Amino acid sequence: MRKFSSETLVIATHNAGKLEEISALIRPYGVATRSVAEFGLVEPAETESTFVGNARIKAHHAAQGTGFPSLADDSGVCVAALNGAPGVWTADWAETPTGRDFAQAMTRTWAELEAVGAPYPRLAEFRCTLVLAWPDGSDEVFEGRMPGQIVWPMRGTQGHGYDPIFQPDGFSITFGEMDRWQKNEISHRADAFRKLISGCFT
Repeated sequence: MRKFSSETLVIATHNAGKLEEISALIRPYGVATRSVAEFGLVEPAETESTFVGNARIKAHHAAQGTGFPSLADDSGVCVAALNGAPGVWTADWAETPTGRDFAQAMTRTWAELEAVGAPYPRLAEFRCTLVLAWPDGSDEVFEGRMPGQIVWPMRGTQGHGYDPIFQPDGFSITFGEMDRWQKNEISHRADAFRKLISGCFT
């Protein structure tokens, strides 16, 4: 496992919220974080059919374009009765001509479960894959998971994406009803980050 020894880490995202969340997790280790947007890099096309494939595209694109080690993630929800869909296309299910509509995406998810007569509980899991890439082409991969089930109707206004229909194992509330700090401690992203920190930063 390659240890992180640079003073700067580029976060391969143009999403301000994700940049803030990741920077807060890395800050205790004395590492300065910078957004890939600061370097004027455009986002590469995510052409792979796996989370790790797309995270690798983003991480290596940023590392080569900036000359600094770079961290990228790819994440989504995988529904068992839908053969793992939407998976890497989680955000795509929300795309509309005027932007992303996750209420549409959640409605589609439930409609497809109904169409196949999926039994209860309707099992699913959120997955997050982190790739830390260096300019020399090497990388380390960390995967996190949060198992749970899809519920209906939508519940809660916290979080984002599919959170209002995802009830994590061990809880009677959805991610959409959960305090974001509590969610951030148990989520798929938190799971992946614990592995990243253990593997490369400590």
